[in-house]
Amino acid sequence: MSEPGAPAAGDKPPRLQDRVLRGLRWGRLQEPLGFIKVLEWLFAIFAFGSCGSFSGETGATVKCESGGMTAISVQFGYPFRLYQIPFGMPNCEDESEARTLYLVGDFSAPAEFFVTLGVFSFLYSMAALVLYLRFHSLYTENTKLPFTDFCVTVCFAFFWLVAAAAWGKGLSDVKAATRPSTLISAMGVCQGDGVVCNAGTTPAMGLANISVLFGFLNFLLWAGNCWFVLRETPWLRPPAPGDSAAEQGAIDKQ
Repeated sequence: MSEPGAPAAGDKPPRLQDRVLRGLRWGRLQEPLGFIKVLEWLFAIFAFGSCGSFSGETGATVKCESGGMTAISVQFGYPFRLYQIPFGMPNCEDESEARTLYLVGDFSAPAEFFVTLGVFSFLYSMAALVLYLRFHSLYTENTKLPFTDFCVTVCFAFFWLVAAAAWGKGLSDVKAATRPSTLISAMGVCQGDGVVCNAGTTPAMGLANISVLFGFLNFLLWAGNCWFVLRETPWLRPPAPGDSAAEQGAIDKQ
């Protein structure tokens, strides 16, 4: 006979994933600390996803004096190393092969920093959320975990402010460098007599603008979460009933 509580002969032992999922306390998501960690996880996905998946198109048209018209279309996107993106400038004088030019600027540093911070925020929020839901006793009993969480939260809040501001400035420079008017001014053929250059496709920067918005929302979210994490540290956490009783007993003995 098998012992009570032991799995039957034909039953498979529960997998580690099943044991972890069964041990999650979903009710803690209703608490501010758990709910904000879910928002941090989601907003990080929106931030690095909208920036890392962005692609745009700019263009212009060149009409030579002879009547021939050439449409120029340039694709660009993350990580915004514009100086590596070529486009062909037609030659209206002898109608030979088009000359290869490149966009101007390298804005990969703020964009990559923004996306990297978003990925790390996503990973940390997911790990902290699992710890808070599954191993909450460790979070409350070990004073080092709340203190570490507080320090990391403060760092992420600061880095999100820096990343959002830097990427916002970088995005404004990307917009300036990819305007059709900038493209036209960079082509020497447009300065020739009888050559007419007009703006073509205007880049749609809505997704990039959303990424900047989520960058500042992440800063506000992580900065606000500092208070709720601070309340879990020994600095602001109220003493447990057992500790208060022990302290009262020691006072009575004196």
